[in-house]
Amino acid sequence: MRKRTLTSTLAAVGTMSAVMLVPALKTAQGQDDTPKDFVPPTVFQGAGPTISSIQGVVDQFRAALGTDHGNAAGNPPFVSGRREINWDGLGSTATSLAPTPFTNFLVTRGALFTTPGTGFVQAPLDGLVTTFGNPTYNTIFQPFSQLRLFTPTGSNVTEATFFQPGGGNIRATTTGFGAIFTDVDQPDGSGPRSKRRNRASSTLLEYFGADGQLLFSSFVPASPGDASLSFFGIVFSDARIARVRITSGDVAPGPNDGAVDVVVMDDFIYGEPQRLQ
Repeated sequence: MRKRTLTSTLAAVGTMSAVMLVPALKTAQGQDDTPKDFVPPTVFQGAGPTISSIQGVVDQFRAALGTDHGNAAGNPPFVSGRREINWDGLGSTATSLAPTPFTNFLVTRGALFTTPGTGFVQAPLDGLVTTFGNPTYNTIFQPFSQLRLFTPTGSNVTEATFFQPGGGNIRATTTGFGAIFTDVDQPDGSGPRSKRRNRASSTLLEYFGADGQLLFSSFVPASPGDASLSFFGIVFSDARIARVRITSGDVAPGPNDGAVDVVVMDDFIYGEPQRLQ
């Protein structure tokens, strides 16, 4: 059965705090051949200048997914709940570089990360400064959960693929996925960057099913100004998301923010991966 592909176009412009919880059906356009029994996901999004700007919507998203299972293997597998990755390594302040694919959370939390770039970095602000040789990164980004942020190197694209936690290489799907971003500046179709690319924002999430079909895509809400925070996530009624592609910013980290929108990430939150049948 063909599934509906939805594209959300909502933006939460963060000149003030914005926390939004909206049904996707009201904000998305779908294909004409959508099956009548398709149930769209619920969309959670918010943006603003401080942690409190998005804390409420992040907590709502967590509650919608259920209990955090941490690193528990789940034997038998959990049938509900969530996993979280905050990149902080039990309070680590070290800068950690990893190649692609990034397998650290494959077994413990059922997520594998890849990039067309050279790898990934987990780092506090001063570690981003050192890694990318750009002192402005100490002020234009802000962590949501202290202290480290996460970004691909040599690319602005991250792909997350899901597996059964504790099960090794057993492919899985999840009900939902959300991510926190810092310094998403571009809120609408204005400005030279948007005119070049004909799109609403620099940062995009695309959700795919096990068959590779695009299920849903949305731009991430923006909050103009340095060190802002944005959140975007969706939850389906069943586990159908096998892969998520994240485009964070206009370009790979390195350049100054301004002419281009440089964006890095913090927490990833997703539903308990369910083994593909």
